[in-house]
Amino acid sequence: MSSRKTIWILLPVLVALSFCETKKTEGSGSENVKEPGIRLNTIVSNQEIIWGMDWLPNGELLFTEKRGKLYRFSGGKTTEITGVPDVNTNGQGGLLDIKVHPDYNTNGWIYCSYAGYDNSRYGVLTLIRFKLKGNTITNTETLLKASTPDMWFGHYGSRIVFDKAGMLYLSIGEGGPTSYGGANSPNMNAQNAKVEWGKIHRMTADGKVPADNPILPGNSGPTTVFSYGHRNPQGLALNPATGEIWEDEHGPRGGDEVNIIRKGRNYGWPLVSFGINYDGNPVTDKPTRPGIEAPVHTWTPSIAPCGMAFITGERYKGWKGNILVGSLAFRHLTRLQVEGDKVVKETKMLNDIGRVRNVKMGPDGYIYISVEGPGRILQLIPE
Repeated sequence: MSSRKTIWILLPVLVALSFCETKKTEGSGSENVKEPGIRLNTIVSNQEIIWGMDWLPNGELLFTEKRGKLYRFSGGKTTEITGVPDVNTNGQGGLLDIKVHPDYNTNGWIYCSYAGYDNSRYGVLTLIRFKLKGNTITNTETLLKASTPDMWFGHYGSRIVFDKAGMLYLSIGEGGPTSYGGANSPNMNAQNAKVEWGKIHRMTADGKVPADNPILPGNSGPTTVFSYGHRNPQGLALNPATGEIWEDEHGPRGGDEVNIIRKGRNYGWPLVSFGINYDGNPVTDKPTRPGIEAPVHTWTPSIAPCGMAFITGERYKGWKGNILVGSLAFRHLTRLQVEGDKVVKETKMLNDIGRVRNVKMGPDGYIYISVEGPGRILQLIPE
């Protein structure tokens, strides 16, 4: 198994990077500027698909592999953590996101999402929390489990984030039997407020329903569902300046979206989209309609957005407050300049670096990304 050993590169790898502006909103007032160089430091290499990553307060890095493995990195060494639940790795399933509770030093909780099994061996998105005893998972609690199956093993989402009030948000894709768009789609999970799929969920840290969550159509009281009409949301991030939750999600052929998640809003899938179905048929004659929350940014052709982070701190100078989004399809990192609730400029970075699966701000103020082929974690150091 030597080919899967983690390789630690003690000296940073110097990589000459070219940056190019790919989109600029007219009238934004943004000027073309020469972008700074970035030095890439390879932290982890020779892994499989690294989906989620987060840090313990002591600086140890936790990361998940889609194939169902959980690791911790400390002192230049990677150690597998045992006790991971039975993970369904069919299709797009697997061990997905991981998030350390903001008050970990007090409560010791770690949160993880994964594709599990129903009685027919189909996929069900599951959210758990657990504690660590050495390198073993203990005290596992299931906080949410999809009540209906994902029969084509695709579009699980899924990301986890906490807001400033300590509420937990979980994104889940539309699951179901298919991902065909249109008013007559055989999969209306995302529009059905009674099922978990195609939603952004908001809950307390122990999985309970907040009293101020919305009461959505068909329900007599609030549930964990905070917003609905989502297709495959694989990026979720807290805007530190406003406290809002931002999200990115995959469209079909075109129509990838960036959204600001607002209480009780309908984001449209499968009724409307800026993209078209994979067979070339339109989803709808108009990409927006009354009662549907329009995205703040879209991509056509699809970049397959995955992961999202707001740049914080002063290490990256003028980039503070920008959003970073990984691209699976075009194998680069995208930086979005934000003014209020608008994206005014887009810059493509790290061209052909590989499929960027996740992007996070580390506790040391540096940007970290996970990249596929092979699975690795890279630290971005500004020059």
